[in-house]
Amino acid sequence: MNEIMKAVRLHEFGGPGVLRYEDAPRPVAGPGEVLVRVHAASINPPDLYLRDGYRALPPEWHPEAVFPLILGTDVSGVVAAIGDGVTVFGLGDEVYAMVRFPSAMMTGSCAYAEYVSVPMSELALKPAGITHAHAAGAPMSLLTAWQFLIDLGHDAPNPFQSFTHRPIPLAGKTVVVNGAGGGVGHFAVQLAKLQGARVVAVASGKHEAVLRDLGADQFIDYTKAAAEDVIRNADLVIDAVGGTTIDRFLQTIKRGGALFLVNPLGFHAHAEAEALGITVSVTQVRSNGAQLAEAGRLLADGTVKVIVDSSFPLAQAARAHERAALGNIQGKIILTVA
Repeated sequence: MNEIMKAVRLHEFGGPGVLRYEDAPRPVAGPGEVLVRVHAASINPPDLYLRDGYRALPPEWHPEAVFPLILGTDVSGVVAAIGDGVTVFGLGDEVYAMVRFPSAMMTGSCAYAEYVSVPMSELALKPAGITHAHAAGAPMSLLTAWQFLIDLGHDAPNPFQSFTHRPIPLAGKTVVVNGAGGGVGHFAVQLAKLQGARVVAVASGKHEAVLRDLGADQFIDYTKAAAEDVIRNADLVIDAVGGTTIDRFLQTIKRGGALFLVNPLGFHAHAEAEALGITVSVTQVRSNGAQLAEAGRLLADGTVKVIVDSSFPLAQAARAHERAALGNIQGKIILTVA
């Protein structure tokens, strides 16, 4: 019989109120897996979509859920047990990971819990010098920006397009980040700047000071000016917002440039983009321990920073989801586990 832990579980789809903090069976580390005692987890958009039953997505993407299920992908914690065949990590190691994504995106990756089992290949040592809370804020958002802008890191089929997404060289280029204040956006600003780009950050005014500190060369407060009225001849726009108005950024991009869509739903101007000579590309983030290890060195020395919007105890996950629903998030929302 499994030991018991605390976890936040779903027994039905719905709003934040369906999240229940309760007893659940503690997982075990199977072959090639590591059991992590979770110190912190973070909130990501797929958590919100799954909690809601993916009603915002096309019907063919709706999950066949088996309740109860546990949300969450991003964790930072300590190795509590190791399964057969695990040679890279040992008991007591501090680690972080994005757990089983996208393979478990419809069933839950089980991060909102005191313990989670993680495939060894998805795990990396936690960056020294930053807290578990900050480390937990990195995996999905940082890997998304990394796989869009630096290295895709896999050869899995792309569910959104017929061709493989390819990052482009950014040295000396002008890169626009729309939604720059959020989880993916604030990492995209830093990674583009790290590669030598001139970075234009688009967000609401409350984010300006933070984004300039992270390296943004120009800031556009979208509540005061339309970005498409200000920007011309960008080499790349990476959009971390989504929606049906993203085609407006096509007029800001030079011929031969690119538009990268973190959330492609709602974008339908592919013919217009082709006529303008603009490449539109999408990819789906995938768990990758090796990339987290590489990015971890940048987090450890402060080259890349994790911005924390707010923090809630695991038992108050519903409040954290309510905060997410308000929008205008600066960085990441964190769940701490006692």
